[in-house]
Amino acid sequence: MIRRLETAAQAARFGDLFAGADLRTAGREMRAWMAEVFPLCRSITGSGLRLTLESLASFLPLKLTEVPTGERVFDWAIPREWEIREAWIRDAEGGKVIDFRDHNLHVVNYSMPVRARLTLAELKRCVHTLPDHPDWIPYRTAYYKDAWGFCMPHRLLASLPEGEYEVRIDSSLRPGSLTYAECVVPGRTEEEILFSAHACNAGTGISFVGT
Repeated sequence: MIRRLETAAQAARFGDLFAGADLRTAGREMRAWMAEVFPLCRSITGSGLRLTLESLASFLPLKLTEVPTGERVFDWAIPREWEIREAWIRDAEGGKVIDFRDHNLHVVNYSMPVRARLTLAELKRCVHTLPDHPDWIPYRTAYYKDAWGFCMPHRLLASLPEGEYEVRIDSSLRPGSLTYAECVVPGRTEEEILFSAHACNAGTGISFVGT
């Protein structure tokens, strides 16, 4: 639903913004696109981010640029590229406690590869939860340190029995690149409006900021 414009000046300024637009069709297309890209595991680098931008390019004339690992950008250096194929925790009977394929927030973003058998006490040191929100899955990253971990609802972690658990993260960190996209829409004046967005968060949408 479009919010009612507050003043006549606003109405005059934006009066033709939606002229001729089929908002119902546009809404269905937007929802279908979100359903397509939401499951992708996005990060600051990697195929999930790249596929999201390539998908968005089917709607917008985007120019994609790759910046190689190690290149300096102001006070920052482009990190290694991260890819993940699977991640899970199994209990002593072999049943999966959590699986990255069910929800990509289950793994700490940028986790190193690991395969290990852990006691429950050891496992708990590698799992992030939100005790104040026991049914939520937290979002955690390890961009700038070699680390790994899992995330799950606190209620699930508290219910786990004593025993041995197997953990697996099939991931890689290697020299690659960071992908960003630009779209320039020429206007009728020399003035510029900048919309900046990030699409690097797993399990979340794309956030926009306009100036």
